[in-house]
Amino acid sequence: MGLIFWKAVYFTYILILPTILLHIPWYEVLIGFLTLHVVAGLILSIVFQLAHVVEGATFPIPDEKGNIQNEWAIHQIETTADFSRNNKLITFYVGGLNYQIEHHLFPRICHIHYPNIASIVESTAKEFGLRYIYNDSIGKAFKSHMSIITKLGRQTI
Repeated sequence: MGLIFWKAVYFTYILILPTILLHIPWYEVLIGFLTLHVVAGLILSIVFQLAHVVEGATFPIPDEKGNIQNEWAIHQIETTADFSRNNKLITFYVGGLNYQIEHHLFPRICHIHYPNIASIVESTAKEFGLRYIYNDSIGKAFKSHMSIITKLGRQTI
C-alpha cells in the first residue's frame, strides 16, 4: 500500500501540480516528464554497461544451488570496471559511478572519496593477483563494451 501512496505523491507533484500551478498545458508537462525519464534512463544504462559489460569483466555462472564460488569482494572486483577516473566532469555528472569497483566495495562511503580510494584498491587487487579493470576514457570503455557484446553475440548456447 505504501508503494501506491508514494507513486501517487510522485505523480501529483511531477505531473498534476505543475499543470495546475504553472498553467502549463498538460501535454507539455507530459513531454517534459517523458523526456526526463528517457534521458535519465539512457544515461544510467550507458554508465552501467560501461561499468559491467566490458572486456576483462567476468560473468560467473552460479552452481546448481545458486551460489557463486568466490568471495564477495573478489566477485565485486572481477565483475565491475572503472572508467574515466581522471575526468572530473564525468565523475561529477555520474556521481562517482565511473568508480564502479569502489562503489561496489564501499557503498556507504561518499563518492567524493572514490578518487583517493581507487589507487589503494587497485594496488591491493594487484597484490592479491586480481585483475583491476580500468578504461581511462569513455571512448575506450565504449570500444571495450562493443567488443565484448560482439563476442557474446557470436557465442552459441
